[in-house]
Amino acid sequence: MSTDLHTLAIRQLKRVLSNLQEILRLAAADLEARGIDETVLLASRLYPDMFDLQQQVQAATDIARRGAARLIGEEPSSLPDNAPSFEGLIARIDTTLAQLEAFPAEAFIGKEQSSVVMPIPKSFGGGKLTFHALEFLTDFLLPNVYFHTTTAYAILRHNGVNIGKRDFLGMELGGSGDRDAN
Repeated sequence: MSTDLHTLAIRQLKRVLSNLQEILRLAAADLEARGIDETVLLASRLYPDMFDLQQQVQAATDIARRGAARLIGEEPSSLPDNAPSFEGLIARIDTTLAQLEAFPAEAFIGKEQSSVVMPIPKSFGGGKLTFHALEFLTDFLLPNVYFHTTTAYAILRHNGVNIGKRDFLGMELGGSGDRDAN
């Protein structure tokens, strides 16, 4: 069985970010209905030394975009950090989804064993990690995007936003998994 790196990477990244985007839309509507200022929630975090909600979303999109570029040997692009708002975070995800969609499937062919160098920020000790592309995808890229997405979800739930597992997964449980099919 051959590994389709494009499908493994881009499909999963688009799915998790699309689900995060929908969760943010639900959260914005929930806050509006309850009369809560969104800036309070955007600055919320699970623990004092963790990123706040806005930073979690920014990290998820940055890691997804940069990681996909690294898989095919391209220089990662950067996005400015938006003004703190749900609308800004949703737009950031839109931009990231468009960039992920623009990566051609052909660029991933034969890249499974190519080297991916991941610079480590000084705040995490500095240096770099080197992976094979498939290892980078499964051991670093996807787990990190899932971590930041899950943490954003947890911040929202902790603050009483009416979302659940179905929203996180982006499907009706027991259904086809296609949000539009049900």
